[in-house]
Amino acid sequence: MGSSISKGKLCALTVGLLACSTAGAQEPATSEASQPAAEQTAPAASATADAATGTEATGSAAAASDELPEVIVTARRVEEKLQDVPISITVFNQDQLSKRNVVSATDLANFTPSLSSNNNFGNENTTFAIRGFVQDAGTAPSVGTYFADVVAPRGPTQGTTAGDGVGPGSFFDLENVQVLKGPQGTLFGRNTTGGAVLLVPKKPTSEFGGYLEDSIGNYDMHRMQGVVNAPLSNSARFRLAFDHQARDGYLNNISGVGPDAFNDVNYDAVRASLVLDLSENVENYTIASYSKSDTNGSVQKLIACNPAGADPQSQADVGTGLGNFFGVFSCGQLDREKAQGAGFYDVEGAADDPISRITQWQVINTTTWIARDDLTVKNIASYAEFTDLQRSPLFGTNWQVSDLSPAYQGIFAGGIPSLFTGIFAPPGLKSADQSTYTEEVQLQGAAFDSRLTYQAGVYLEWSDPLSKVGNQSSQLASCTDLATFQCTDPLGATFTALARMQDANAPDTNIGAVNYTVGETSYRDQGVYTQATYAITDQFKATGGLRYTWDKQTNDAVRRTTIFPVSADQGTNPITICTDPGTTANGCRNKLEEKSSKPTWMIDFDYTPVQDVLTYAKYARGYRAGGVFSNAPVDKRTFNPEKVDNYEIGFKTSFDKIVRGTFNVAAFYNNFTNQQLQIGFNARDNAPVSPTTGIVNAGKSRIYGAEVESTLVPTKGLTFQLSYTYLNTSIRSIDPVSTDDPNYEAQVSQIAKGSPLVLSPKNKLSIAGNYVLPLERSIGQVSLGLNYIYTAQQTTSYTYQNPAILAALGGTNYGVLASRNLLNGNISWDQIAGTALDLSVFATNLTGEKYYQFVPGLASLQTGLEFATLGEPRMYGLRLRYSFGDI
Repeated sequence: MGSSISKGKLCALTVGLLACSTAGAQEPATSEASQPAAEQTAPAASATADAATGTEATGSAAAASDELPEVIVTARRVEEKLQDVPISITVFNQDQLSKRNVVSATDLANFTPSLSSNNNFGNENTTFAIRGFVQDAGTAPSVGTYFADVVAPRGPTQGTTAGDGVGPGSFFDLENVQVLKGPQGTLFGRNTTGGAVLLVPKKPTSEFGGYLEDSIGNYDMHRMQGVVNAPLSNSARFRLAFDHQARDGYLNNISGVGPDAFNDVNYDAVRASLVLDLSENVENYTIASYSKSDTNGSVQKLIACNPAGADPQSQADVGTGLGNFFGVFSCGQLDREKAQGAGFYDVEGAADDPISRITQWQVINTTTWIARDDLTVKNIASYAEFTDLQRSPLFGTNWQVSDLSPAYQGIFAGGIPSLFTGIFAPPGLKSADQSTYTEEVQLQGAAFDSRLTYQAGVYLEWSDPLSKVGNQSSQLASCTDLATFQCTDPLGATFTALARMQDANAPDTNIGAVNYTVGETSYRDQGVYTQATYAITDQFKATGGLRYTWDKQTNDAVRRTTIFPVSADQGTNPITICTDPGTTANGCRNKLEEKSSKPTWMIDFDYTPVQDVLTYAKYARGYRAGGVFSNAPVDKRTFNPEKVDNYEIGFKTSFDKIVRGTFNVAAFYNNFTNQQLQIGFNARDNAPVSPTTGIVNAGKSRIYGAEVESTLVPTKGLTFQLSYTYLNTSIRSIDPVSTDDPNYEAQVSQIAKGSPLVLSPKNKLSIAGNYVLPLERSIGQVSLGLNYIYTAQQTTSYTYQNPAILAALGGTNYGVLASRNLLNGNISWDQIAGTALDLSVFATNLTGEKYYQFVPGLASLQTGLEFATLGEPRMYGLRLRYSFGDI
């Protein structure tokens, strides 16, 4: 492992460069990549498309053409010019993704204003948030993710987040990625409140070509990609692509247990596409994809503790410390790490064999029949399987008795648990194992001399378990073999003994436990929709859309809690009880179901007063389905849908007089009601359960803001881009939360009226510049690019609105992430000396800024400790590509 590029890999890349250069000189490629620089047409770009990224592609085009290339998007399920679509969209082509080294959902969010990411459960299981609409664990996505018009496969677990998003090995051989802002529930499969992220793959063409690409970087990064496109006949075209990346983790594990590092990368992905022209008017397009990621997973760094009683000066202080043992243990660990000189990226993940293993495969078949000039029938069918295996310490604790004050070392001579908690799949089971089948029949047509264009369709989705899945998590228990419940409860034994020093008849106090949940989750989603646009005049158009959706989720799970003897009164064997005592007669099994159905709609008016100017105003209703969360208290295990009313106005223009460019602006206002919020619940005194969370419909919020994106090409070869989002969110009301479950009580004062929504920075800015050097064509094309991204402070947890918690942790509000400034750059040399070789150097976080990406807000009154997910350090590397044919 290392933060620099190894000499061996650098030599290997150099040898490859020399070999490919010789081959390229002997047999020049005829692809676009090998054409003279002045004759190239770069990938399309525009203000909205590129402002978030800084585009070398646009710079190349500016050097070669006096025209701004047009971006084609499918935001309304048909191909349209970006500047003609009355939706706020950000688009990235594959060249931009590659030069920014975008390989994960977190990377994409870093470069995209209005888009945030929640990687609480690691980069492989990251979810998106747009304009303040966030997905909590156990809820449906607030931002839908689609690949080739098909929603991401589900991956329900029993308590964490998996599936429903952009997994490892997704960002290669793409036409573009489109980020649609605001509810898109009329035309897209699942109803969401925040928006949609569309991944559009490269489609097979009738030209032979392809490329091979090799990348190396610091942290021993190695990435290989390859694509071959081949016409099989006049009516058949085939494309095959693969992507592999391996990289050491940047979180150094100093616990002495388990792997050397966390947050590593190791995935393989392959995609095969086939287009068959079945007749002059019928096309069949099939995509088969497979990906597998196998890493050590992630761990959150311990960053804070409640020091009350940690350094006792009196017996009273010892009493205080015993009531704050979470804080005392954590402060001891932090003191030891400080004495050892632990750095920002040093963590303690004390798990023997952590695993994050995700496997996904999917087949998508799209049949398009042009029935006549004004009617097209399309059928989109897909089948996918998603599996996830998690064994994770999750939180970076490694508590040790030797870290404690001498006053506590005697008290806890029987030992303390090293882990706060962990997430582990039970033996023989996976964390997620789900199949998803979708079917959509769509009509697209025109009438009245094409003044009316319309779409209508039916959408069906069935998602069923392939096997039972589960989670077996330790909570403050010391386990030598969690799988077979070889655990003890040293804390419970200690506190029981202390209590009996005062009262010989004091009851047993069980603290450590293992929670076991195994179950199955199924989904049924159906929808019917229609949307039409009518040109009232050549300049004024009206659009209306309506959809009705039916959603159902069922969960059938067994939930048990195992406690361990803390005195002779409890014998010598573990004691297993039903987590929900009401299910004892059913063998701890509980079956839950939640149904919801709602209409959603959209009304839009757009006006083109002059050429290259578009104005629009729209109103849309968004809806996110209710669901089931089996780990919540008994009366909080189902929750209802939430809805949003979105109002938006926008302006788009292109210009080419004094300077060439585009300028787009959108302003929006959202009323958000029946909001799904994740609420913490503490275990009541002596209850045989651990703290948990639940999803409740408890809030109303308002969200408003504006988005500006602009591209300027002041002279050939030079491109400037700006993208800015202003986002103002506020909770308007919060209903009091309580529970009838005798084992739990709601945490106090978590969310207050007037608080901003989580993962909603008020300001996010991206400024990019790209310059193509004016060199002779025989030299090749050299471009230089820089991209600066500013993200304002943002809330990730409501916990610290409780004054007692805030005071206990020294007044620092860890629930608010500090603002951050990231600088990224790249240098590209395409068609080196007239060959088919391209070489690029890329770097992210050039200044090496250290920052937190997420803070879970675990510092409740029962814990008094806090963790953080750490942002990536400086990453850099070299990339070499050899192109052949017409690619």
